Formats: sequence, C-alpha cells, structure tokens
Amino acid sequence: MSAAPIRVWAPSARAVEVVVSEVGRHGDGATRHPMVSESGGWWSWTPSESPVDYLFSLDGGDPRPDPRSAWQPEGVHGVSRTFEASTFEWSDAGWRGPRSGAGVLGGVVYELHIGTFTSEGTFDAAALHLDHLVSLGVDVVEVMPVSAFGGTHGWGYDGVAPYAVQDVYGGPAAFQRFVDACHVRGLGVCLDAVYNHLGPTGNYLGEFGPYFTERHSTPWGAAVNLDADGSAEVRRWIVDNALRWFADFHVDALRLDAVHELRDDSERHVVAQLSDEVNELGARLRRPLDLIAESDLNDPVMVTPTAQGGRGMDAQWDDDLHHALHVVLTGETQGYYSDFAGDNDSWPTGGPLSVLAKAMSDGFLHDGRWSSFREKEWGAPVDKSVTSGHRFLAYLQTHDQVGNRATGDRIGDSITPGQQAVGAALYLLSPYTAMVFMGEEWRASTPFQFFTSFEEEELAEAVRSGRRGEFASHGWDESQVPDPQSPSTREASVLRWGEVSGDGHRQMLEFYRTLIGLRRTEPDIASGDLTAVDVRADDDARWFVLRRGSIVVVANLAEQAQVVPFDGAGAEVVASWGDDPGVEPEGLRLDGHDVAVLRVLRS
Repeated sequence: MSAAPIRVWAPSARAVEVVVSEVGRHGDGATRHPMVSESGGWWSWTPSESPVDYLFSLDGGDPRPDPRSAWQPEGVHGVSRTFEASTFEWSDAGWRGPRSGAGVLGGVVYELHIGTFTSEGTFDAAALHLDHLVSLGVDVVEVMPVSAFGGTHGWGYDGVAPYAVQDVYGGPAAFQRFVDACHVRGLGVCLDAVYNHLGPTGNYLGEFGPYFTERHSTPWGAAVNLDADGSAEVRRWIVDNALRWFADFHVDALRLDAVHELRDDSERHVVAQLSDEVNELGARLRRPLDLIAESDLNDPVMVTPTAQGGRGMDAQWDDDLHHALHVVLTGETQGYYSDFAGDNDSWPTGGPLSVLAKAMSDGFLHDGRWSSFREKEWGAPVDKSVTSGHRFLAYLQTHDQVGNRATGDRIGDSITPGQQAVGAALYLLSPYTAMVFMGEEWRASTPFQFFTSFEEEELAEAVRSGRRGEFASHGWDESQVPDPQSPSTREASVLRWGEVSGDGHRQMLEFYRTLIGLRRTEPDIASGDLTAVDVRADDDARWFVLRRGSIVVVANLAEQAQVVPFDGAGAEVVASWGDDPGVEPEGLRLDGHDVAVLRVLRS
C-alpha cells in the first residue's frame, strides 16, 4: 500500500537521514536516505511501502527512534515502525460515547493495569474479562499508561515514547481491538496519559530539539518546555498526541497525570489549549470526549471552563476524599494522612469522621485552609451552587494509593470486610463520579506492588536501592520491601481471577454490584448536586449518615453493634452488608462494622 511521509522536527540539525531496515530484520542491511528540509525545522521522507522500520540520524550521529513513533517493536532503544491506524475495521460505528452519549461524568470508572489484569498481560487477554466489568455495572475502563517504556514490565509512568503502544501489551493494533471490544459491550475507554515527564531510559528527545527547559524544575528534573523558545512545537507534540488517541484509537477520555507539574507561564496554559482542541474534535466526531486531571492544586479552576478563565478539565481526581475515607477506615495518620485525622484548631474541629463529612459535602478538605504536610495554606473552595460533584472522582483505592505503599498492600489487608463495605457504600453512593481499582470489587488478595524491568544494571540498582531507602526511613526493614526489578514482584501483583467466585470474595462482589445498581436506578444518587448532600457524624460513637434525597446511607464504624440515630419514618432497606438491620423508633440497629442503604419518605 502507499505510505505516508515520515516526518520529524529537528530545528537545529543541518542534515537528517532516515535509516531504514526491512521490517523484522533488526537493522540488518539498513539503508540511509536524506530527508528533505521543510519550514519550521521539520524534515520529511516518503517510503515506497508500509510498514517500515526506521531511525533518524541527526548530522551523522547515532540513529535514534522517532519522537512520534507509533510502535517500538524492539524496545525504546530500537527501531520505530510505521503504523497505519486507518486500516483497522471498527465495529463501533453506532457508538455515541459512554453512558449513551452522556460521557464519563457521573458514571463508574474502573482503573486497571494491562500488565497485571491478567497473567498474560496483554490487551487481548484483558478483553476476555470485559463481561465481568459489564456485569459489575462499569461505564468506563481506565487503562493505566500504555506508552512504550524501558523493559517489559512496569507501571507505564516511565514511558519515553508517548505516541507508541507498549509492544509487550500487543502494540497499537491490539489497543484498537481492545477499545473496539469495549465499545461493543457498551464500555467507554479512558487512557492514562503522561505529559509532565519522560522516563530515565530511552529518552532521546533532547537531541531532536528544545523539548525540555531549565526555566522550571519538576520532581523528575528539567520541565517539559511549554513556555520557552521552541515551545510551540513541544505543545503541539502534546496536543497532537492527545487528539490522536481520540481520533485514531477511538478512546473516550484521557486521564492526565499530575497536571500541576506541567509548568507553563504562557498566557494560555497548555492544559486550557488541550481542552479547547479536544472540545473542537468532539464536536466534529459528534461524541463526548472527556479530560480528567490528576491535580494536587485542590483548586476548582481546574474544572472551570476555559471561557470562564479556567483550565477546562471535565473532572479531576479527588485525593482529599480518599485520604479522609482511608483514615476513618484504617486509623493510619502518618505523613499526609495527619490532617485528615482532625482534632486540630482548624474547621472541622472534630475527629476523622468530621473531616470525612466535610470532604463528602465540600469536595476538598484543603480548600484554603492550612496543610501541615505542605506547610502552607492550600487550595480553594468549591462553589457548590455551580460546580457538580460529578467533576470530582471519588475512590477507595487507586494504583497510587496501593502501589506506593511499601509492600503494595490493598486496604482490605488492614480492615475488615464490613469496613470495606462501609467505604464502598460511601463513595459509590456519593455525589461524585466513582472509580473502582481493579480487583477491589471482589476484595482481591493480591497486592499491587511497584515494579520495573530496566535492562541497565546501574539504573535497576538505583531504583532498587532508592525504593528500599525511602521506606527504611519510615521504619521498614529492607527485606520487607519487594525488589522492584524482580519478576516475582510483578507476578505477585497479577489478579487471581479464580478468586472471584470464592467465599469471602463473592459476597463483596455482589455488594458492589448492588451499590452500582443503585447509582443507575435512583435519581437522587445519580445527581451530582452538592447542595443536596446532607451528612451527620459522631466521632465518639463512630457512626456516619449520608443522605441524598430519599436515599440514606447509614454506617456503623464501631466494632460493637449499636443503634445509629436516624429518622427513618417509612424507611425501606434496599441494600445492606450485615444481616437484617433493624429499623427502630430511635434509629437503625447495625452490627459492628456494618452499613445499610435505605429509601425513606421525603420530608
């Protein structure tokens, strides 16, 4: 078939050659072809056929992969391979977007990692379990980063080829098949995209142009260049990448990693530019395209439309709500959890349940108040009269909040099933968009540990010693911290699908299904109206009541049974974790670590 031109931006190069080898021959018999200089620092060459394996040589230097490579079949240091996305035969012509065209907001998202979702660690293997997600009630599958990274196993946040799909997962064609399989089943797809940094091996971008700048620093070093000389093309490299996932791979949403580390002093922030261009593409494609930010700023400006001076994200992760739930359920108060234990001079003045009540009703705890771990006042309040709760994602677990623990242990390892049921009921029936982390719904026994597979021994040792040193400073014995480089660390993190129907797992799965079913069928729960949220809590007695219209979640977090004060005139129990909660004149009798959901007469 005829081939599209191969192009590269290399503004400082005097000459650029494309080094071409026969597909699959690993560079044998490679031929060099001069590329034609174009305006703006671009170079081009058109092959006679496709696909083709190729590299670029700048001014006679060592051949390097394409900064916009669609496929790295031999790893991040090897050849780039052309990929014709338009040849895939999609079966989703009638697809209107998640939730019949309503989009992601207000639905149920399911975060998964392709490499550990199944033992095979591929898109095709993951697709075999999509019916499980449908029966759970999931609306959108959020896939952790798939961009090419060093080695064969890793989380994906060390990617260095953002346009390429990791070959060990199946490559770009397999990703198209996976998205198509999701759409056939009514599932949307959200892809986790990382634009704030690149990984430590295979990053050759700086040789091509000013992709990075010392004007700003990030936890990973020099920042991606968004506002210095040459930044216009770097911004296009980011925005074009995002648009490509929507247009060529039919994804429905992007989750943008740590957008607060996209350092940009331009008049128009790159996140706002991205938002506007994605909205324009959505209008042309006639389906909703959503952008979900991970942001540490706790500022509703992130989800404020660009026309009103905001960054234009459709939603953002809400770590404050997670932290509040985690402290209530586990009692952990170290590090950044300390503020969520309450009992300080700032409002709310109560303990962790009072903090949870604020986060549940206001979106953030840190909304202009003092943050002890940041050592400054942080955040801004959410105007509940204009901002829907659907613009914030609520969750009990995420890859971060599990995998960044010393041993990757899940919350289920430190709390009872009843406590997890309480946490699930509160966030799944909250006014926020809900997100489930893979395996959480059946109380999976497997951890989700931090793992890498870097081939460079020096880098591997740096990661290994850094990980162990980090947790040694918190009192962990080094032998207790899994070796990120050991294949067994990844293997231990693979879900065990045989557990799903097992005793102790099946019950939790059915409870999650029931809760998600209520989100779909109860209008008061489907609403994102934050002004209609009513919460009551007692830190001493350890009970919590969340009321949303006619639906009330009553939770007993104490170890012993008790009657939770509750005006339940005409109440009907529609879901419960424990056995037969008793509606009494003074309230609802619940066992220790128990929760029930009731439908009541509107007052």
